[in-house]
Amino acid sequence: MSRQLTSYRSSSSRPVIWSSGYTARFATVKFGPGETSKTISIFIIDDSYLEGPETFQVNLSNPSGASLGTFSSATVSITDNDIADGADPIDTSRFFVKLHYLDFLNREPDQSGWDFWTNNINNCAPQPSCIDAQRINTSAAYFLSIEFQQTGYLVERIYKAAYGDAIGTSTIGGTHSLAVPIVRLNEFLLDTQQIGQGVIVNQTGWETVLENNKQAFTLDFAQRARFTTAFPTTMTPTQLVNQLFTNAGVTPSSTDRNAAIAEFGSATNTSDITARSRALRDVAENSSLQQQEFNRAFVLMQFFGYLRRNPNDPQDTDYSGYEFWLAKLNQFNGNFVNAEMVKAFITSSEYRNRFGLQ
Repeated sequence: MSRQLTSYRSSSSRPVIWSSGYTARFATVKFGPGETSKTISIFIIDDSYLEGPETFQVNLSNPSGASLGTFSSATVSITDNDIADGADPIDTSRFFVKLHYLDFLNREPDQSGWDFWTNNINNCAPQPSCIDAQRINTSAAYFLSIEFQQTGYLVERIYKAAYGDAIGTSTIGGTHSLAVPIVRLNEFLLDTQQIGQGVIVNQTGWETVLENNKQAFTLDFAQRARFTTAFPTTMTPTQLVNQLFTNAGVTPSSTDRNAAIAEFGSATNTSDITARSRALRDVAENSSLQQQEFNRAFVLMQFFGYLRRNPNDPQDTDYSGYEFWLAKLNQFNGNFVNAEMVKAFITSSEYRNRFGLQ
């Protein structure tokens, strides 16, 4: 059994896609004392469409401790370098690999990694029969990588611990409700880019950069209005930790539970912001949660990474596609090759049409 992934097309047969010339980026811009400028990188995608100049907006919003000046937005133009619609560049290994850095790690590829994964595809044997399998394995490697597991997957688990699940609708086997991950694409992109800023695994000092990012991110997350509303500071440490584990769907060991409670020392309330952020991280990094949430997050990232949309966004109208692929992945005990999940997404017209006409 398989599920076909397709794409919408307009009356002119141009694929309706999220964006073909650039990848949307969300960032929290922080200015230190005396700083007057910041640089934000936007990922430009050199697709093969003849589409003329493209424009996008850069908007500043939600200032904290500051105010926006007269000019809080700018229009950026991308000059088209194509003279005709060309072959889909996603079929070239180098472009294919680069897009995985942008889509899953939210950064430009480092040269050594880019070369390694490109050669991993191009030098497989026996050719050409190995190419398709190698593209699938290379693609999945980005979700399985230490870098993604410690950034994007951690963000998904933080939302799970903080807010539990959302309720979606599926029509598989008849219309019904099901629990689905609560984090949405725009939230995920913003937060993953924050926690992964400057992290390139195996480069000197990457562990320190990652740890500092984790601490800064969870401290920021714990001070957001949504979190403080869900977890008033009048809660006791035991109440807060118990609620986090309940939201995560985890029955913790007494050692794990007590360690999270102990973040507050002898306090009888949870007004200590740093302790709240540490307790949240303790639960989000719990080994049981990491294991039981793995397949759900893997399927969610197929939609976030490859299709750059939520599972219930058009072309879908509900979570039927998400439920289908989760059931397939569970059926094969997480074996994405046997489930043919990664293969289905990277060969789908919806994915391929992001970069060129089929």
